[in-house]
Amino acid sequence: MKRIQLEIKALSPLAIGRQKPGGSVSEVENYIPGTVIRGAIASQILQQYRQDEQTQQAERLRQDFSHNGGDFQTLFLGETPAIFQNAYPAVLNIDDEFVIQDEIRVLPATALSSKTKSGFKPENNGVFDTLIDRFCAERYGHLYDPNCPTDGGRVDTVDFSFYSELNDEYYNHTVSKRLLTRVGINRRRATAEEQILYSIEVLNESESKGKNPKPVIYMGAILVTDALADSLKEFINNHKEGFRLGGSTSRGLGKVKMDAKLPVDAKPKLADKINQFNDTLQKRWNDWKVFGNPLEEQMSNCPADRLCQRTYFTLDLQSDAILSEQWRRTTVISAAMLQQFTDVQDTSLKLEAVYSSYDYRSGWNAAWGLMKDVELVTNKGAVYLFSTTQKNDWIEALEKLEVQGIGERIPEGFGQVRVCDKFHLIIREEAV
Repeated sequence: MKRIQLEIKALSPLAIGRQKPGGSVSEVENYIPGTVIRGAIASQILQQYRQDEQTQQAERLRQDFSHNGGDFQTLFLGETPAIFQNAYPAVLNIDDEFVIQDEIRVLPATALSSKTKSGFKPENNGVFDTLIDRFCAERYGHLYDPNCPTDGGRVDTVDFSFYSELNDEYYNHTVSKRLLTRVGINRRRATAEEQILYSIEVLNESESKGKNPKPVIYMGAILVTDALADSLKEFINNHKEGFRLGGSTSRGLGKVKMDAKLPVDAKPKLADKINQFNDTLQKRWNDWKVFGNPLEEQMSNCPADRLCQRTYFTLDLQSDAILSEQWRRTTVISAAMLQQFTDVQDTSLKLEAVYSSYDYRSGWNAAWGLMKDVELVTNKGAVYLFSTTQKNDWIEALEKLEVQGIGERIPEGFGQVRVCDKFHLIIREEAV
């Protein structure tokens, strides 16, 4: 498959509804979900096709991506439909200059920072990951309760989700929001209706005011078959200012400018990442020898300075996932589920640790004119640690899994994963 990178610039406030609440305020996401991008592109293709049909411009029909109904079906409904990944905020303000980051990552659930001055250095006390140390502490029979490496104070989970790396420094990415208050209109009299007042929470179209306001840009991606990659890129760039995202588009919200980059090969290379993760884990395991022997040493007949010749790897959710096991919703990717996702039979595969939480998601299906079902989702940032003795059987399978994702509704951006996120290599003493 090919990967088309999307750069989405907000030109007006975005009402990306999180789910319909029971109150009078509509909540908003802090990113653009893949399902919203997917619906906007599908709507634009169908709209362009109807316009071309009415004008009877045969030459335009031949050149336009939307003319070929077979391509539309392949893109959205085929056996290998396009995967529309989430778009995350991508702009940094460094020394009053705007920097757009191409790769935005989701911070793992195992990351911690100072409770009083949370965030990346140098302005704050730094962020570090606890997955490897927690694993070692549990195996050595100790409670892992770290403190802040800078001031020795308490630590807690980080209050932001997205980050990027630039020149060996780490930066968090956030977006600002505001409330737009609206009054209901009586359709018969075309005047304000009594007792109908509501508020819409929106994502701002700029982060500051003045002569040089900071733009709001989101970075996402579309994974599509090789045959349709160039056509889809050309269609998006030909209609870059014609897309509308989110709700209340008839009231001026949701206007964006969407640019598609040149398609590239989507398949990652994971062998080096997995080796680096295991090297760091082994080194840290040896450091924990000062506390004695592991609890399972006698049972496994494994020397205290070795990890029983097993290979360890992580799955890190980069988007919310909808997971089911035996027709029941779950927030855990078991060893059996992973074998099913990858078609790899491995009796040695073992789930070592899980760090996950859950939430609920709903939405609106514009094609049907109906509410989507409320789904229980596993929150992005969830971490799953696995081990195996059959490393060679898993390299290629994990490379495919990182492209295809896991769980249900993958084409809408759910279930995107990263294998062995390098943030796990940042231990407490090396907080960034």
